[in-house]
Amino acid sequence: MSMKMHKCPECGIYTLEDKCPKCKGELKVIYPPKFSIEDKYGKYRRILKKELRSKNESC
Repeated sequence: MSMKMHKCPECGIYTLEDKCPKCKGELKVIYPPKFSIEDKYGKYRRILKKELRSKNESC
């Protein structure tokens, strides 16, 4: 068992277990990725964010 907090996207339950104790579903890690000055994918993330923002404004 890892010592990272997980959240079940189905139930919304937070746990340290590997599977959801309520629905036995897959869990997601709730911590953000580590920050790095040498961000390899930052350029692509900013492009995607800009495209999503312009798409939401046009709707």
